[in-house]
Amino acid sequence: MSIKPVDLRILKAKANNLYEAVIVSAKEARRINEENKTEFTNLISTFAPATDDDFDERDNQEQEKISLEFEKRNKPHVVAVNKMVDDKIDYRFKNKEE
Repeated sequence: MSIKPVDLRILKAKANNLYEAVIVSAKEARRINEENKTEFTNLISTFAPATDDDFDERDNQEQEKISLEFEKRNKPHVVAVNKMVDDKIDYRFKNKEE
């Protein structure tokens, strides 16, 4: 995985200031991470519960395959920053009554 620098000027242009852009991206990353966790938990829960035998490795291949699939995905913060740069995040400030 290579490091891809983000031009902060582009990120800053997508919000009122850089701080706001970073906060919006971070909140989106948290939301994406929660979705991934829920999806992963739902997929893993479809398997039968593990036995008490620690050396029993049956049925783990499918679980490992799912785990590797999730590890290969782009990290939530990378997806969120890309969405911010591509104007794919809609956000608003909370009203004081909210």
